[in-house]
Amino acid sequence: MTEENQGQDVRQVMGIFAHPDDPEFFSGATFARWAAEGAHITFVLATSGDKGSADPEMTHERLAAIREEEESNAAKALGVQEVIFLRCPDGELYPTLELRRSVTRLIRMKQPDTIVSCDPTMFFFGAFGINHPDHRAIGTAVIDAVYPTARDRLNFIELERDEGLPVHKVKYLYLAGTGEPNVRMDVTGHVETKINALREHKSQIADMEAMAERVRTRLLDPQSPPDALRYIESFRLITLG
Repeated sequence: MTEENQGQDVRQVMGIFAHPDDPEFFSGATFARWAAEGAHITFVLATSGDKGSADPEMTHERLAAIREEEESNAAKALGVQEVIFLRCPDGELYPTLELRRSVTRLIRMKQPDTIVSCDPTMFFFGAFGINHPDHRAIGTAVIDAVYPTARDRLNFIELERDEGLPVHKVKYLYLAGTGEPNVRMDVTGHVETKINALREHKSQIADMEAMAERVRTRLLDPQSPPDALRYIESFRLITLG
């Protein structure tokens, strides 16, 4: 696994995930690092998380509004400039052509050099966790949009013909939550920013201090010495040129 030292090449970033809180949980410290280095970052959330509540009095509409506000506040805490909600139904995401078109449209519109999403090949997290189907669906849609759809003009030709959106080739695709990481991002100076962003997700996190401790534990580099703790986030990085 290599160390990630390409921060100087990352200028326009798009994080594309399924739910509010996904960007923060999967790679919030990396986004905070890139923002501190001057990158312009846009978040795209396919759903508004309208099913993520056990409250018997909660409604889809009220929860979606709560979670969109939480995500907007969390993104601001990371230094993210823009948040876009596609408002697909939570728990029903599927890598359809319609979803791929929506992602392709935003890629061509925003022209990111770097995209971050989920690794769709991950069905399980060890022996005690199942990856959410929405995470796999958005990862598949993003990969298919990056290559070949956003790059080749005859795919969704109406985007160029009717909206004037030129084709775009993404340089770097980072897949979070992967079982086969090949890059380690040093986020030592940005872990607390990630935690502070996650604290905005009050509807989803019951014990904030337990969450903070879990984050610090999971991101701790086991190879770092006790007197100089180092924290990392890992990704599968595909470099497209």
